[in-house]
Amino acid sequence: MKPFRVVLLPGSVLPAGTAYGRLLEVLGPDVDAVAKDLELYQGDAPPPDWSLDTEGDGVLREADARGWDTFHLLGYSGGGAVALALTARHPERLRSLALLEPAWAGNWDWSPAHTRLWQRYGELHDLPPEEFMPAFMRLQVKPDAVLPPPPPGPPPSWMAKRPAGISAFLHAFDTYELDRDRLAAFAKPVLFVLGGMSSPDEQGDNADRLSRVFSDYRLEVFPERHHFDPPHRAEPGRVAALLREHWARAVAAA
Repeated sequence: MKPFRVVLLPGSVLPAGTAYGRLLEVLGPDVDAVAKDLELYQGDAPPPDWSLDTEGDGVLREADARGWDTFHLLGYSGGGAVALALTARHPERLRSLALLEPAWAGNWDWSPAHTRLWQRYGELHDLPPEEFMPAFMRLQVKPDAVLPPPPPGPPPSWMAKRPAGISAFLHAFDTYELDRDRLAAFAKPVLFVLGGMSSPDEQGDNADRLSRVFSDYRLEVFPERHHFDPPHRAEPGRVAALLREHWARAVAAA
């Protein structure tokens, strides 16, 4: 059997190699995977015309450079939102879709609690950088979730770009039109991986809403994990097994 061809997109904080290093180690030699960094951080500041489609176009350039007509797509957090946008625009290029807690999943049918949470995100824009990241992280988990402490030593140089990048994502989520009908027409397998300690108002609502969009949809919950202790980093072996099963089913169905 040919290797699974996979593009993995990170969230708005960690570089792709750091985000997916442990998962890549356990996926196995028959997985041809590329952990692709976001276009958003190629320069010192987000491009003025950046959008989710900018990232999707970058994914297609990467696939074309490798000679991949089709591939499996996986996205975490902001990368999950990009993956949804690309699925709606170019479903013919994808063999399957895996979503690891997408930061946004369209603006339709939000619960009242989800709407209130999003308003709180908007209040973060004016915070100084040292307050922005802790507040941003706390909104995405349950009140009793334990957030990881900052790593020792000075922050890496790439961290200075993250507040502006996160703000660019939040702006895109407010303005982007994700086509629900085109997503509903995507009949290939979709896997949603959810941390049980993530915010039910956001990720729980996203998982529930997408279950009513995709026809071939599977939800897998990791009860002790959350958005900043995500399954693909905390339990890469279990996630790798899920993904391999997911990709194999997509190949069999095709």
